[in-house]
Amino acid sequence: MDELMMETGAMAPVLMNAIKALVVLIVGWIAAGMIGGLVRRRINATPQIDPTLGNFLASMVKWVVLAIVLVAVLGIFGIQATSIVAILGAASLAIGLALQGTLSDLAAGVMLVVFRPYKLGQFVDIGGTSGTVKDLNLFTTELVTPDNVQIIVPNGQSWGSIITNYSAHETRRVDLVFGIDYGDSADAAMAVILEIAAADERVHKDPEPWVRVTNLGDSSVDLTARLWCVAADYWDLKFEMTKAVKEAFDAKGISIPYPHSVEIHKEG
Repeated sequence: MDELMMETGAMAPVLMNAIKALVVLIVGWIAAGMIGGLVRRRINATPQIDPTLGNFLASMVKWVVLAIVLVAVLGIFGIQATSIVAILGAASLAIGLALQGTLSDLAAGVMLVVFRPYKLGQFVDIGGTSGTVKDLNLFTTELVTPDNVQIIVPNGQSWGSIITNYSAHETRRVDLVFGIDYGDSADAAMAVILEIAAADERVHKDPEPWVRVTNLGDSSVDLTARLWCVAADYWDLKFEMTKAVKEAFDAKGISIPYPHSVEIHKEG
């Protein structure tokens, strides 16, 4: 009985430390999220600071707070901060080898924030993967595709890939190709396209709309139109111009060739 009481008495401090450590972990985790969110909101509320930087710094602050919490938890069990530093120093090589991919992502994240090849809300292509940038944190970049699919790209892969930023500039050029029949007038067709472009307020006057004959195909004369617009209007202008030109060609009797078969009836 005495031995049982002694064992219970010896276990009590350990259990108390475990409970304290659990409470510190839970509170620390919640606090890290709250502090990170506060940093993000404060930075994003300042117009002079890019929101991309706000997200990155918020992520960094959160991880720093969690590191402090971890040190506090180890301190509850009697492991001093100096001992932790010594242990980490001795194990730095092993940790570096084990986490080289993560450390690479961290370093790449810093480079992405410093050089900013893309920002939150921009539509980009990263190594063949396209989407709108929703988040950039310490380790990953989050993209959202036009059909609302989430894609997580490690920062190391992002920084090491070719990045195409479709939203980097305020204006974009819309290229449209229309094929007309060889029997139709190219000048008349080009006049129709220019007339529609001039009537659309989204089409910039400078640079002025450009339409030329660019190819003589097997079954069509190809006309290419180049129009400049605000980047945000790119897709709507492309789709609506295509529809408007098709309808105008129909009204003017200008044919758009398409593959079709002709039956030949032999007599006799």
